[in-house]
Amino acid sequence: MKLVSTEEMRRLERAANDAGHSYAAMMERAGQATAAAIKGRATAAAKVLVLVGPGNNGGDGLVAARYLHAWGYKVTVYIWKREPADDPNLARAGELGIPILWAAEDEGWERLEALARGCDVLVDALLGTGATGAFRGTLRELLGAVQRALAARGPNPQPSTPNRESPTKNQEPPTILRGLLDAPRQEPSGPLVVAVDVPSGLNCDTGEIDPLALRADVTVTFAYPKRGHFLFPGAGYVGELLIADIGIDPALAEGLPDEVATPEQVGSLLPPRPIDAHKGTFGKALIVAGSANYTGAPSLAAEAAYRVGAGLVTLALAEAVYPIVAGRLTEATYLILPHELGALVPEAWRVLAEHLEGYDALLVGPGLGREPATGEFLFALLEGRRTGRRTVGFTPPPEVEERVKLPPLVIDADGLNLLAGRPNWWESLPPGSVLTPHPGEMARLLGGGARVAPGECIQIAREAAQRWGCTVVLKGAYTLVASAEGRITLIPFANPALATAGTGDVLAGAIVGLMAQGLPGYQAALCGAYLHGLAGELRRREIGPAGMLAGDLLPLLPLARQRCSRKV
Repeated sequence: MKLVSTEEMRRLERAANDAGHSYAAMMERAGQATAAAIKGRATAAAKVLVLVGPGNNGGDGLVAARYLHAWGYKVTVYIWKREPADDPNLARAGELGIPILWAAEDEGWERLEALARGCDVLVDALLGTGATGAFRGTLRELLGAVQRALAARGPNPQPSTPNRESPTKNQEPPTILRGLLDAPRQEPSGPLVVAVDVPSGLNCDTGEIDPLALRADVTVTFAYPKRGHFLFPGAGYVGELLIADIGIDPALAEGLPDEVATPEQVGSLLPPRPIDAHKGTFGKALIVAGSANYTGAPSLAAEAAYRVGAGLVTLALAEAVYPIVAGRLTEATYLILPHELGALVPEAWRVLAEHLEGYDALLVGPGLGREPATGEFLFALLEGRRTGRRTVGFTPPPEVEERVKLPPLVIDADGLNLLAGRPNWWESLPPGSVLTPHPGEMARLLGGGARVAPGECIQIAREAAQRWGCTVVLKGAYTLVASAEGRITLIPFANPALATAGTGDVLAGAIVGLMAQGLPGYQAALCGAYLHGLAGELRRREIGPAGMLAGDLLPLLPLARQRCSRKV
């Protein structure tokens, strides 16, 4: 599913209109979809207040009001600002007898506050995707009045309490809405707040939002999700995101570079599981991980690689770490490497180089530590050179240097921190590498320690991947996967339960496990991040947003894979 900027959405609408699918037709479908979303979540006795602004967003709200009125809802339209002349949707609402109130005639906002205190559904159709900047003037006063009313009210009255479950089967029309996330929502004490396209005040390119904005329970956006739906702080105001088909030909969006991952897409990319397979069919992953202070990371990464389907996983460890890790994970094989006080040393590369042949993917970094000697080991590995002796006749064996070809490579955690300590480190990366930084690691890789601002993360990830010539997985709420060619795929999961130590090791292991099965780096990163996020979502539904351990994700990775495979 494409992910669009404000300007890209404008171009798509203009192209659709030029092709004969008019703005009026798109508005009709947008309003109908908004009404359908409400019908699926509120009883017919619900009282609906529609806040209407100028432009197309307000027009969408008026269309929604008309459909809801026809379906038996008690609808009131409150207009902040709109020109009555040549406004067919406003005229039709009036002809149907829908009560219409004007802000200009509501002294002190008394009628607005009364309506907001008594409604069951509040529809935000004030500002659309083109709005930027802070609220000003009467709009600021209007939203302040609504916020006061919402703060003063108690629980929703019965029997008109909205139904917060999934949309009903008789929703009209049944296929116009598509939920981007099938996630449960908490029961709010106030009305069901439904945003039309975006919560008013959300900058759809940066995620900036005015603090007075209404926090939506459901946002019904049109044709494609917008960047601002996933950029904080504005993303925290979106609620459940529904995508409505308003009739724009998908071919018009084919050239756009950014997308949101879907289970159907992931299912189509996952490697097959033939019935006559053996462990060699599903690849061999080699993981270099762990140090004296970080003994959990190796087993988390290795088990994740197994859980996404890798056939064999080998852990290359410091000898001091081996007994601890081997006691936790019996399914892995092991390669013991030279170390000093539990940290790998440059000589470890010579041992590792002798055993690389036959492995299909390599992960370096989880729990390695940041000792200088370990950094020397890492760069020896990246340079891929080893020195040995070759016997020629009866002459003394001379030293020779040969290049060792590395398997497809993933670098994570302390591997990234060790990279960042070297100038021009990206020049050492083998082609096709995958890097998996969180924002702090990303800042160190970029140099200067500058914070990665939420509104800039898409462009930063894109430019970094292009500059470094690799796939970059920028982790966080709504993880981004960026390709060396400039493509971005957003992973649609934001889950505070994942904010705990070790979940990044699970993600890195999932990616290398998929690479071992033959997926190229970008596809493996996309699928691994999606399965990781979905596993976290499944676990959050069981135990809530706190208390998850990284190991809780592991048994859910196969279930996440199965769910995506069913979507194909």
